[in-house]
Parts: sequence; C-alpha cells; structure tokens
Amino acid sequence: MSKRAQKAVIPAAGLGTRFLPATKALPKEMLPVVDKPAIQYVVEEVTRSGIRDTLVILGRNKNAISNHFDSVPELETNLTNKGDIEKLRRVQHSSDLADIHFVRQGEPKGLGHAVLRAKAHVGDETFAVLLGDDLIDERDTLLETMLDQNEQTGLTVVALMEVDPDHIHMYGVASVEPTDTPDVVKVTGLVEKPKKEDAPSNLAVIGRYVLTPNVFSILERTEPGKGGEIQLTDALQELAVTDGVLGVVFRGRRYDTGDRVDYIKAIVQLAIDREDLGTDLKPWLKDFAAQL
Repeated sequence: MSKRAQKAVIPAAGLGTRFLPATKALPKEMLPVVDKPAIQYVVEEVTRSGIRDTLVILGRNKNAISNHFDSVPELETNLTNKGDIEKLRRVQHSSDLADIHFVRQGEPKGLGHAVLRAKAHVGDETFAVLLGDDLIDERDTLLETMLDQNEQTGLTVVALMEVDPDHIHMYGVASVEPTDTPDVVKVTGLVEKPKKEDAPSNLAVIGRYVLTPNVFSILERTEPGKGGEIQLTDALQELAVTDGVLGVVFRGRRYDTGDRVDYIKAIVQLAIDREDLGTDLKPWLKDFAAQL
C-alpha cells in the first residue's frame, strides 16, 4: 500500500485555437458549459475524490481562471443586499472549492512540459493530473478508482476508453494485457496519435492520470516528440517499461469539450440531466429534431 495522492494538477496553458475568436481574450477553460466554466467541473471532480490541494498550470492571458476561483466581495455584497441567496451560494461555491494554487508554464512546450512545471509544488509525492477538455460526469467515480489502484499498487495509473478506430489518431493509444481485476489492465506500451493502421488497440488515453514522482526525472530528459512538444505519453511509455503502468478502462459518461461540435454536445447532454433545465429542454429538443 502506498500513500494516497493528496495533490492534483490541472494543465490550463493551451491557446484554444479551435475556438477562436471566442478564445482570443477568454481562456478556453473558462468557456461556459451550461452555467459553469469547464475548469470548474474539473476542480469539483478533484474535490469529490478527497483531494483539496490543486495546482493550475497557466499560460499568458489566463488571469480570468485565477479570478474565477477568487472571492469577489463587491459581488457577494450586492447579491446579499438583493437577497439573491441562491446566486450568492453559487458564487461562493467556486471560491470555497479547494486550496487552489497557480504557476505559469512560460513557453508552451507540450503537456509533458506543463506537468514538469508542477515539480516544485508536488515534490516527492504521487499526484493526479486532470485535463480540462475531458469532463467526467459527477455520477461516475473514475478518479476515485484510479486513486484506489495507485494506493494498492504504488504504480502510475492512466484512464483508458474504447474509441472508434477512425478517431484513434487523435489520442495516445495503449497496448495492454489483462489483469485479475475487471476493467484494470497492465499497460505495456503507449504511442502518441498513431495512424489507424498502426494503433496497437482501440484503447485511448483520456485526460486523467495518477502519476508517481518518478515521472519528473523522466520528463527532464524527454526530448520533444510528436508536434515538436514534450509529450507526457513518451514519459509514460518509459514508465510502462521500467516501473509499470496500470490502465483503468472507463465505461461511464464523458463529455469531450475539445472541439466545437463535441462542446455543443456536452452542453446539451449536461443540461438535459439538470432538474432545473431538462424539463423544458427535452420537449423542445424533440420538436427541433423532428423538423430536421
């Protein structure tokens, strides 16, 4: 048994070019998904897992993210004076979620480089990494399961999901062997964004990781790979050979906000399940779909 991870890292330094011009001044992590910015869903997932210490890796012009998780006394006073307690509660919730820290990535050199920027904060501890493009439904317990596996084995754990082979080129892809635990596999190799014909499986790495601190020494000597960036996948490939890596195969509800179409789908899916929105939205959607 190893010590359960107590810290999480959320890389949020990407430029969000797929959402231009909306992301010209607004960080893509702050794009609203129904009525919360995408990154708030991720921080809420962290806190549900029991982790209270979160480090966000920022890029330039990302001050809106730190502002969102800060208190806004004048707004809170205004809502209090109006007696708008429900909105006051929602505003305060984002400020009270967790102990959130921020560090700048500097030059954007890839996900591996962003994770390496967390070294001073994380130290010699196991930690979770969550990407903001993948939102996991609050009814599912993916991160908790990954933390459990790490605690039991001491190994790095990645989240895997079966994807359409036609889309496999968009992901890091794992070659795996079964274990005695259902939906937990041993990762024997990883390749970043392979061609469909070269992919070792249809199990793609999605944006959840529980990493041992050994990853830092590997990232420090990892050369730029695919796209000229320092790829976390390359470091995980080395860990799979030397230390061992487990994969948790996720079969729950995932909302991909990484491109425009999937972002819209995520908003609709989440809104339909809301008690305050679904009742009105479902019949409208049925009528709208019937007209297509």
